[in-house]
Amino acid sequence: MAHDTDDATGTASKAVLEGGPDEFPGRIVAIDPPGTSELKIPFLAGYEHFRATSRTKETAEGTLPVYEWWERTELPG
Repeated sequence: MAHDTDDATGTASKAVLEGGPDEFPGRIVAIDPPGTSELKIPFLAGYEHFRATSRTKETAEGTLPVYEWWERTELPG
């Protein structure tokens, strides 16, 4: 099975998200830029924030790093 990593750096280009709202749609997302330790993902009227862990998880897209939810920020308005 192919792993979703960049051959030059070994850095995953996708991650598995854990935690956050139950209705959060995508649990496998792109890491942009690859190698970043925090992800900020728009959802409803705000952002869900996830931080990298040292764990990985087997998925249909290969072994991916796990990012855990740590906070939500609301957009003004």
